[in-house]
Amino acid sequence: MKMLPLVAVLSGLPVGAFAAAHADMTPMTASVSGPDGAAGTVNVTPTESGQALIQVDLSGLPAGEHAIHVHETGDCSVADFSSAGGHLADGNDHGVMAANGPHPGDIPNITVAEDGTAKMEFFNAMLTPELMNDEDGSAFIVHAGTDDYASQPSGAAGDRIACGVFGE
Repeated sequence: MKMLPLVAVLSGLPVGAFAAAHADMTPMTASVSGPDGAAGTVNVTPTESGQALIQVDLSGLPAGEHAIHVHETGDCSVADFSSAGGHLADGNDHGVMAANGPHPGDIPNITVAEDGTAKMEFFNAMLTPELMNDEDGSAFIVHAGTDDYASQPSGAAGDRIACGVFGE
């Protein structure tokens, strides 16, 4: 039996097809801001493995745990950031605890330090250029609460407190 790398098994694609699906992904940045002083950047960068490297660097947020997600629409124009739509779902259910999950836009909770800063890096094999760069783009959202990784459709994450559009 031929053994495939874990990323290929999880994606359901052969290794070559998986890498090809990500080959045209160009680096994307979202400049994040919020009405209470939140600021920062989120970078999505392609890697040789075909996975996206996501780097989050935020400040001005309330200390504690917060849900963060990639949302389906690149629009932060409404005060409550509802213009960003729901999570970037691609037909999946929300959360790693869901049988048909997670969404490509589901990201682990982030811990904000007492000084309001938060940094993290992680890989995501599900974020593709086709999903993020469709005709209405995509956005990065910081929520007031934490993601429980199971509740539909958004993990009971609470209000949206900061937003950034990829590519602006």
